[in-house]
Amino acid sequence: MERVGVVGCGLMGSGIAEIAARAGAHVVVVERDRAALESGRTRIEKSLTRAVASGKVPEGEAEGARDHLNFSLDYGDLGDREIVVEAVAENESIKIDVFRTLDAVVADPLAILATNTSSIPIIKLAMATKRPEQVIGMHFFNPVPVLKLVELISSLLTSPDTAERSRAYCTEHLSKRVITSPDRAGFVVNALLIPYLLSAIRMLESGFASAEDIDVGMMVGCAHPMGPLALTDLIGLDTTMAVAESLYEEFKEPHLAPPPLLSRMTQAGLMGRKSGQGFFSYRS
Repeated sequence: MERVGVVGCGLMGSGIAEIAARAGAHVVVVERDRAALESGRTRIEKSLTRAVASGKVPEGEAEGARDHLNFSLDYGDLGDREIVVEAVAENESIKIDVFRTLDAVVADPLAILATNTSSIPIIKLAMATKRPEQVIGMHFFNPVPVLKLVELISSLLTSPDTAERSRAYCTEHLSKRVITSPDRAGFVVNALLIPYLLSAIRMLESGFASAEDIDVGMMVGCAHPMGPLALTDLIGLDTTMAVAESLYEEFKEPHLAPPPLLSRMTQAGLMGRKSGQGFFSYRS
């Protein structure tokens, strides 16, 4: 996998592009507009600078990554890629449009078309292409350069060869730990995590406990590195909402329905860390 494409350069896409470039691949990153592209470029540069300053990444590796990164507004620049990872917003219609476009522009019929979705069924995205056997879920975790886990999700039509090559790429090239999941909403991690986060939001909404006490309780009482409400802020309330909606749509279980407080905060633009305000404030 020497030619890698990434669609989307937000929190997840920039992290995926960074680790692929650090692993020595030639990476093309495509974004929807110039502002998003420059924001992603800046995010990667800051991440590399921090990694060098902390001693986690040698300066030579960071320089090599910078040399391997190319930024574009043109999907056509992905035409020669061996693998393309989609990392746009957690919105089914947007992702389907991306996969239709990738199917049209990526020339190699054996190229892997991967999605970083955290909840949308892989088969829905695969069927937007004429090569569903080459489509797979490759779910990274934020922050991508730090967290070692990747969930691989094969749809009913993903070929064994695609699954095997995807696992090899994640483990051998990106040095990630891989777990596999069937193609069910939420996969493994979010099927366990999201109900926990929603329960914490309902506890706050009902007045049962304060945000601070909920988070301190789980950190000090259960040795969690971060409380559920701070974790929701890190993930993004909009992303948490989208995953909850996907889970509820698939399983129709009441505890998976987004609480009204989460809906209202999302509508108000209180997205967590990325907006500066969520359950806690991040404004300086």
